[in-house]
Amino acid sequence: MKVINKFVFAISCVLLSASVFGQQFSITGKIYDQANQPIAYANIVLLKTQDSTFVTGTTSNDFGEYTTNEIASGSYILKASFIGFEDFLQQVSLENDIEFETIVLKEAVESLSEVEIIYKKPTLKKEADRLVFNVENTALIEGTILQVIKSTPGVFILDSGIIIKGSEPTVYINNRKVQLTSDELVQLLESSSANNIKSIEVITNPPARYDAESGVVLNIIMSKNLITGYRGSVFTNYTQGVFPRYNTGTSHFFKNKKVSFNLNYSYTNDKINRNGVNVINYLDNNDAIEEIWKSDINRNIWSETHNLNFNFDYFINDKNTLSLSSSMLYLPYFKNRDSNNTIIIDDNSGFLSRFKANGLSRGNKYNIGFDLDFVHQLKKGQLLLNTHYTTYNYETTQNVFSDFFDQNNAFESASAFNTNANQDTKIFTSKIDYSLPINDTSNLETGVKYSNIKTNSDIAQFDVDINTGNEQINLQNTDAFNYEEKVFAAYSNYGLGTDKWSLSLGLRLEQTNIKGISGTNNIINTQNYLEWFPNASLQYNISDRFNVYTNYKRSIARPDYTYLNPFQFFLNEFAVVVGNPNLTPVFKDRFVIGSTLFKFFTIEAYYQNFDGNISEFPIQNNDTNIISYTPVNLDKTIDFGFDFEVYFNVTKDWSLYFGNSFYNIEEETNFGEGFIKQSQWSNYSALQNNFTFLKDKSLNVNLTVYWAGKNLQGLAISEDRLVSYLSLSKTILEKKGVISLLVSDLFNTQEFRASNRYLNQFNTRTIDADNRYIKLGFRYKFGNTKLKTNEHIKEQEELKRLREKDN
Repeated sequence: MKVINKFVFAISCVLLSASVFGQQFSITGKIYDQANQPIAYANIVLLKTQDSTFVTGTTSNDFGEYTTNEIASGSYILKASFIGFEDFLQQVSLENDIEFETIVLKEAVESLSEVEIIYKKPTLKKEADRLVFNVENTALIEGTILQVIKSTPGVFILDSGIIIKGSEPTVYINNRKVQLTSDELVQLLESSSANNIKSIEVITNPPARYDAESGVVLNIIMSKNLITGYRGSVFTNYTQGVFPRYNTGTSHFFKNKKVSFNLNYSYTNDKINRNGVNVINYLDNNDAIEEIWKSDINRNIWSETHNLNFNFDYFINDKNTLSLSSSMLYLPYFKNRDSNNTIIIDDNSGFLSRFKANGLSRGNKYNIGFDLDFVHQLKKGQLLLNTHYTTYNYETTQNVFSDFFDQNNAFESASAFNTNANQDTKIFTSKIDYSLPINDTSNLETGVKYSNIKTNSDIAQFDVDINTGNEQINLQNTDAFNYEEKVFAAYSNYGLGTDKWSLSLGLRLEQTNIKGISGTNNIINTQNYLEWFPNASLQYNISDRFNVYTNYKRSIARPDYTYLNPFQFFLNEFAVVVGNPNLTPVFKDRFVIGSTLFKFFTIEAYYQNFDGNISEFPIQNNDTNIISYTPVNLDKTIDFGFDFEVYFNVTKDWSLYFGNSFYNIEEETNFGEGFIKQSQWSNYSALQNNFTFLKDKSLNVNLTVYWAGKNLQGLAISEDRLVSYLSLSKTILEKKGVISLLVSDLFNTQEFRASNRYLNQFNTRTIDADNRYIKLGFRYKFGNTKLKTNEHIKEQEELKRLREKDN
């Protein structure tokens, strides 16, 4: 009842705040050309006089008439524009309704093909809780969104995922979450043109309106679209790694006075190679090496992926907008072929035996999500209602066949088993957000959210008789698991911004109810907890060239659904993936203090504490010679260090970012067999270079080098890695076409190597993930290419935990 009362109070606050309003005015007028003919679909926008930020806008009708309503009193700049005409600008002081004099637009003297396009330089603004990289009207927007992100200071693409400060961010487009996995997200961004990007926000301390699970947020801000018409594009990419792979797709956008529609489709055909070497030193009772198992592992992964997403906006009137959006992923086919050759030797390298295991997995999956949004512009403030539904289904079959050889390397025996695994998940969320501008320098945001996740999984393993081929179910490795999670949330966030001070204070409340039932084992796991998540950011501008800031945030990371599943999934006779239904959520507290000097140099000190950090451990059993990959909560994880960043323009055509971090990670836990405590100082350094060439700035080059020193991750020591990539893009065909080239892993130094050495654990692993490749791409734009998009694909935070384990 206490939780319900708090939600009733939160909703009451939203409704009460909505009743606050101030006096509003309107501007009406007409737009004509020099021949005294009305101009239809001209853009009329109102900008703030102080900083030229967008306030409101509309387009003229067939008679050249326009009206803008619900405008607060104040000083503005009215801007009227239309393709082929010069812009019209005039300052307006609004104290009552205005019927503006007829605006006459003059034709541009030069034709569009003769106009020399002048690009601005990207600019970087560091705030207390975020970094804003402004790229509108820069040469960077002639490439793809992924290329812009690669050029964003402090953002890196590593192992087919986006990395910021060592972790994967939650990605938004126009403040709407993108509901795709890491690989699918990179695929989407690589397929999307950057022509419409205004800025990239790297939010390291997200305010309370974001879910408590949102650590770092990457928000892609698109320019507002006021021009009506149609535009589209087609693209294709060819990649040569160990094997060739390709993707192709198309995008379309249409807008008129009442509706806008955005549609994107892509098809990807992949074959990925992955090599690995695992070495397990099995120990005797005195922790001396008894046997050494060295496994050479090769995996080939085939997949065909269809991605379709759309967004439909219906402008009911100036105050109300209804939107329907969807993101659909369909894999009608994927296949994994695994080959494992293991040699077993003694501590003197004497041959003992060997085995080889060949596995083949086939399956399909789909992930379909829908969002319905309603936005109501109040007389003062905005009310947003959102409902989301996702259905996800994953089915796979696995066949494993193993041959065993004795100490004389003679065939001894064989075994085989088959596995069927399925997962079906439904996600429903609903939320209300209300934002209220209190005055010119402060605002209030508040809202409530409910989410419900249900997932049903089952697994069945069958032992196969080699001679007859008959199958017999293995009840020990057969189970069904039903999981339900409910989260009730409410938040409030206050923001203040003046010339000297910037302040953000927020508080989010989340009540979580979890129930998991394992049918065969009759294991029931329930978790119910109410948690508070405060956040605060404060910045003081000592001068235009010097500021100091500090921030704090508490966040949560709930376990992956697959981690909570108690199934045992055998990769071969001696390797198994095991879930852990007893996992608890991770709570993280992060403190930062920093300063920006001369607008381009930043220094920070940070401290973050993880309570119950989750890591998947390779745990070797020295009696059975089976290695289990199991997720476990660590008792304590502490990460602290110092970050140094600099970003500046070396020349007018060369911008440079350099980041350097020195940090220490300390982990400790007790597995029941002894207490473990490990600590490791480490360093990472990043150098990003962006170049523009040629007179028309049509050639863009990005060179990035990223060094990750030896570090500690889940009690494992990861070795040094040097990540590098070079990308080029060139606009052609009067800027309607773009050709691109990407070279990844220039120095062949991106292998992942890690080792575990504590208590009775002694193993190492090396992974080559096929990330050395060359990619060639082409995109062609058609229609009215001046249009800006309404694209806003979402991701529910719950979907970040909806994934298959990467075995």
